[in-house]
Amino acid sequence: MAKHAPTSDIDETKVHVTGRKKVAVGVPAVLHALQISYDQMGVKRSVETLLRVNQKDGFDCPGCAWPEEDKRHVAEFCENGAKAVAEEATLRRIGPEFFAQHSLAELGEHDDWWLGQQGRLTHPMILDEGATHYRPISWDDALREIADTLRGLDDPDEAIFYTSGRTSNEAAFMYQLLVRGLGTNNLPDCSNMCHESSGSALTETLGIGKGTVTIEDVHEADLLIIAGQNPGTNHPRMLSALEKAKKRGATIIAVNPLPEAGLVRFENPQTVKGVILGGTKMADQFVQIRLGGDQALFQAIGKHLLEMEDAVGGVLDHDFIRDHTSGFEEYRQAMADAPWHDLVAATGVPEKTLRRVAETVRNSPSTIVCWAMGLTQHKHSVPTLRDIVNVLLLQGNIGRPGAGVCPVRGHSNVQGDRTMGIYEKPSEAFLSALDAEFGFRAPREHGYDTVEAIRAMRDRKARVFMAMGGNFVSATPDTEVTEAALRNLELTVQVSTKLNRSHVVTGKRAIILPTLGRTDRDLRGGREQKVTVEDSMGAVHASRGRLVPPSEDMLSEVAIIARLCSLLFGSGVAPANGGRAAITDLEAVHRAESERSPQEELVHAVAYGSRAPELDSAVTRAGDGSTGPATGRPSTANGVPHADWTALESDYALIRTHIANVVPGFADYESKIDKGRTLMLPNGPRDARTFATADGKARFTVNTLEYPFIPHGRLILQTLRSHDQYNTTIYGKDDRYRGIHGGRRVVMVNPKDIRKLGFEEDEIVDLVSEWTGPDGRVQERRAEEFRIVAYSTPRGNAAAYYPETNVLVPLDSVADVSGTPTSKSVVIRLEHRG
Repeated sequence: MAKHAPTSDIDETKVHVTGRKKVAVGVPAVLHALQISYDQMGVKRSVETLLRVNQKDGFDCPGCAWPEEDKRHVAEFCENGAKAVAEEATLRRIGPEFFAQHSLAELGEHDDWWLGQQGRLTHPMILDEGATHYRPISWDDALREIADTLRGLDDPDEAIFYTSGRTSNEAAFMYQLLVRGLGTNNLPDCSNMCHESSGSALTETLGIGKGTVTIEDVHEADLLIIAGQNPGTNHPRMLSALEKAKKRGATIIAVNPLPEAGLVRFENPQTVKGVILGGTKMADQFVQIRLGGDQALFQAIGKHLLEMEDAVGGVLDHDFIRDHTSGFEEYRQAMADAPWHDLVAATGVPEKTLRRVAETVRNSPSTIVCWAMGLTQHKHSVPTLRDIVNVLLLQGNIGRPGAGVCPVRGHSNVQGDRTMGIYEKPSEAFLSALDAEFGFRAPREHGYDTVEAIRAMRDRKARVFMAMGGNFVSATPDTEVTEAALRNLELTVQVSTKLNRSHVVTGKRAIILPTLGRTDRDLRGGREQKVTVEDSMGAVHASRGRLVPPSEDMLSEVAIIARLCSLLFGSGVAPANGGRAAITDLEAVHRAESERSPQEELVHAVAYGSRAPELDSAVTRAGDGSTGPATGRPSTANGVPHADWTALESDYALIRTHIANVVPGFADYESKIDKGRTLMLPNGPRDARTFATADGKARFTVNTLEYPFIPHGRLILQTLRSHDQYNTTIYGKDDRYRGIHGGRRVVMVNPKDIRKLGFEEDEIVDLVSEWTGPDGRVQERRAEEFRIVAYSTPRGNAAAYYPETNVLVPLDSVADVSGTPTSKSVVIRLEHRG
């Protein structure tokens, strides 16, 4: 039987520290995963559920977005995947009686771990204005309350619609249609806070806001650079792919401020070698770089490659550079002018080491660079990623086997959501196709991203907030500002599987709509429904839950959205021919990949997600023949979308038909995902070395070197996850690989910095962030009672867990171009407690 939910919060006085691990996974990981599974699900349910994870006839793991191979292992899950499944498939329940027993104020006093451990939500709940407790409400009344409030807004931009990466393609497509039918593009999502910098940089330089490699490329690479990423905790199944590459003779270079166990040694629990023979050594080189020094590292690599080309030749792929790129000469000159002493100062790495890394790149026939949020959450993240592309272009490492860019997404369908149109800056091509399919005119004015949404709520420009999954309060920066902003609203709506911080920080009124999870059976229209998801490498496949839902009348996300659409737009059917008569100007978008011109590739690419602002002017508008950015809409959309909402709720295949008509690459959608098949989305750079950029070529760029300045007596803090955590979901109290047990309020600091700053190891301190605002005044934010842990970090750097330290991240401190919060470069000081 499953254990009962905890009755108390984490006791931070019981934190203890052991030596950090130098090996990841192995038997301890298996045992830990099984223990958490048994605690949440019991033995029988655990076995039945875990054997369905990532199987062709099962459900997609609700954790990370790392892809599966075509041939699946019987246990196709990792430790943290098992934890994610256990959290969702738990036997613990939260019904109306729970909310009757616990007031909102009482719930607000509990920590994130306690809230998440209470169990699955079972009934719609409402918090009336001035009330102290949530009360139950029927589904019809809850949805009518939301629809009436939305209809009562003075302007559709007064509503904000957030999305997490867990949402399926079908739900995401319906959600964005609902929002645009209302007349706004206010669709902030979790991408804004993680890989927005990747999308911005890659779209500008390669013409597509996604990676350019497949899982087979990872296996075939000669060199893999893993930068700003901790796969042992965040994407453990990636270690198996890296192990395959190692067996073929690949070299791995780990670039990170912290030494992470998964990139030291991997004990694969599915092999004899992993269980009893010591596993596989992973990183051949470990570059312990200063926070924010990654741009300098890749400039150093590029500079060395160019110097060696001049000295001995044979380094660059001149044919590729001539035929497929632009901007090379400007980049060459910029690297010639870059002083080595600046690159050394920025990285904190000796020139000899930088050149050794660059020599490894020079001697590699095929190179992949993988990264995650360690590179995307700095002010200069976009220039950093442009410089990664520069290095790969020098040797033609785009569009051939075993080579390319590999941004590793952190949530299972975060990339798919963007493909489906969850984006505040949609392309004209996407909007025109949507208009034609549903017989209305979607708004063209760009909406709010996540940071802009918080500002709008803070400044009382918004009145309603709705979240499709996720935990907005705990995921976003500047916690006190964000919480105050949400409390300004008239109504907050959370579509959720479990209780989290966002349910206890509310507007004047609040509604909780419980929903099915990935593991739950979804019976609609008298049949089992399936949904689809897209992984980090552009592969789309089906997911079908098998468990009995937590309550009989629970709705799926698709059903919730369809019913809201019916209330808001009426129950009319789609126009004749599905609205396709108006799409003649978009037929080029749907041609086969081989038939697209570079200009058509641009339309294709921007329909997939992020694009640089300067590309807007290159997009040809369909419908009126004009060109220019997608702006200048009236305050409301022209008409409302037409569809048979009841039919779409009852048959998700009909939604997939609409997706295929609107989004390029989804032709024959249904047949391509049938029987466990995978639909590989087209990728111009990978498939044909075609680049949907402004000039039709991959672009070398010149980027001014930037890196964080550390004031005297201060540290640069990065926020990160513990091992018992996935995004904002906290599974347990330990960070086993880093040797931290029993608590989370710790700050990891270099031992020499501890002494130099006048503190002691194990001392309890306050963390105070310092940021100079636009007005030139220094702003301070405070996180109290953190234990100092001596740790192997570069001098001047520190690390601590989020969401506890999100309070320190200033709302207005964001990455250039992408607007991503700078959660990996926060200036802090330590303060003794009085």
